[in-house]
Amino acid sequence: MPQHPSAPVVVIAPDSFKGSLSAEQVADAIATGIRRARPDAVVRCCPMADGGEGTLDAMLAGGGT
Repeated sequence: MPQHPSAPVVVIAPDSFKGSLSAEQVADAIATGIRRARPDAVVRCCPMADGGEGTLDAMLAGGGT
């Protein structure tokens, strides 16, 4: 939960950068930048996929079984 009433809650839900980064890696990189800019932010990562390459990895990273 937010440490302060004005702390932002940020949901990061990227797809992969095909041939470069997985959706989980993209989410982690974005989260790192947000946390550096706003240490008080509550960050939730939810890697996504469009049903193609990386779908299983995104599902597992999100807690799917």
